[in-house]
Amino acid sequence: MNPGTITSLRLSRVVPFVRWWPMVNRSTLKADLVAGFTGSILGLPQGVAFAILAGLPPQYGLYAAMIPPALASLFGSSWHMIAGPTNAVAILLFASLSHLASPGSADYINLVLAVTFLTGLFELVMGIARLGALVNFISHTVIVGFSAGAAILIATQQLKSFLGIPIPPDASLVQTLRQTVLQIGQINLWVTGVGVFTIVSGLLAKRYLKQVPFMISATIAGSVFALALDAFFGHDVTRIATVGALPAQLPPLSVPDLSIDTLTKAAPTALATTILALTLGISIGRTLGIRSGQRIDANQEFIGQGISNLVGTFFSSFPSAGSFNRSAANFDAGAKTPLASVFSAILLTGIVLLVAPLVAYLPLATVAGILFLIAYGLVDVRRMKAIFHTSRSEASVMIVTLLAALFLGLQTAIYAGVLLSLLLFLNQAARPGIRDVKPEFRGGHYHFDADTGLPDCPQLKMLRINGSIFFGAVEHVEDAFHHVDQENSQQKRLLIVAGGINVVDISGAELLSREAARRDRMRGGLYFWFMKDAVYALLKQGNYLKTMGEDHIFAQGVDPIGNLYPQLDSEICRNCRARIFRQCHIALPNGEPRAATDGIARSDTGRGADGGVA
Repeated sequence: MNPGTITSLRLSRVVPFVRWWPMVNRSTLKADLVAGFTGSILGLPQGVAFAILAGLPPQYGLYAAMIPPALASLFGSSWHMIAGPTNAVAILLFASLSHLASPGSADYINLVLAVTFLTGLFELVMGIARLGALVNFISHTVIVGFSAGAAILIATQQLKSFLGIPIPPDASLVQTLRQTVLQIGQINLWVTGVGVFTIVSGLLAKRYLKQVPFMISATIAGSVFALALDAFFGHDVTRIATVGALPAQLPPLSVPDLSIDTLTKAAPTALATTILALTLGISIGRTLGIRSGQRIDANQEFIGQGISNLVGTFFSSFPSAGSFNRSAANFDAGAKTPLASVFSAILLTGIVLLVAPLVAYLPLATVAGILFLIAYGLVDVRRMKAIFHTSRSEASVMIVTLLAALFLGLQTAIYAGVLLSLLLFLNQAARPGIRDVKPEFRGGHYHFDADTGLPDCPQLKMLRINGSIFFGAVEHVEDAFHHVDQENSQQKRLLIVAGGINVVDISGAELLSREAARRDRMRGGLYFWFMKDAVYALLKQGNYLKTMGEDHIFAQGVDPIGNLYPQLDSEICRNCRARIFRQCHIALPNGEPRAATDGIARSDTGRGADGGVA
């Protein structure tokens, strides 16, 4: 690689937009401007709704949709993903912080800013440390369960605005449902009517006005319907509460409280937010990357998200993450480069300055209706059914995550889901597949299959191991070795078909060395066929091959049965009824020709090792 290429590569890691900047031309600018306008229109109702969901004044959602998305796009790797306020992060913030400070208060806002700062710091450090691969260890099943739990919490939290009844903002799921039942006779039907009208409008818009984001159509329809009700029946009768006017201003400067006490309170939520935000961001980026043919760099996405949140902290933003709604709309609108996100942020700023006072007419019931629609979209029923039908362990991860979200909090749900996923993965890795196999000779090569229908050789056991032999799997593999002796003490020789063994660590190497020595003492042996180079290199470097014997390891092209058959006991072979090897029908292991009347004819017992009927 020439010095110029190396310099360009290093520069692209610091300022990744140099990779796509040569793509920019008049055509892409036009496409990005159109997509940016669509994103800015969508960002207005979404930002307001998610800020309310997070327990913050509505304008904070708009602040989070301005500067952070532009920075995330410029310093990330995805050309189409849009960052900003999201429902999952918003509900996580509220669920985690509302018991520490009153939502909407100055103390609460300080906590949110501290969480934003720490989230950005965690993301940036992880990106610089090249820890992007860690996202691969977070099961998508966790996100499915988390999303379903968050959807239920979103819906229950909005019941007070949808029904027009007073419920404390920090009420738990059970308390909210209990208060709803107790106040069922006090439901404001005018308010509920606005919410229902918003939902119906949104559903109709999704079906018949696909070119317009349904949240925009539902917001306008719900607001106009509420205004009509107030005009005909009077506000004193309807008592339809609204969001209130927003300040028509740019994001104000803010300084996070970085005291030890505040950071200690904010750190657990920040860590959970980091895990959630990065998982969502990478998932969205890869989903869009499949559609666009672009490969996503997880480490660069970490860096982009980290920079956007760190800078956003000083511009009154709460934590941003990849937004599927806005990202999908951005892609479908024809965005070509990340400039679409920059245009969206700029245009949203202008829109806020122009129409912020009109938000005073936005009913809370309309916001609740929109959030109901968003919550409904978070429940992936099809995928949940597939998980239930496919894997019991994955289903348990999903259920635990969902229940933890409902009753222990979303922050705990992420930790519980990730921890359980890792435990199940480790449990599976600690139990590599071990199957009985028999030899077949097909296409000029030896194969060892588990479904030949052949019986065991009384003296030579053959096992295939699929998986790594590491410290966690040693006990399982050792049990399998000793089980061979318990089943048939004459099977003193054990051949391991090793093509499926990718990794052997020190503990695994010591196990294999012990087993080889044990079988030598039994006047048998431990043998390997088709051992991978990396495994062989570790065994040789650790001097384990001195105990195991290099002559006990057969390469893929070598006939292991031809080498091992002469070592078997001829007297046992003389009266053997199995005769699964081709050599069994020619001569005894000592070279004595096999008499035609020895033992039993092979024609009724299956195929020989050459694949034919002997």
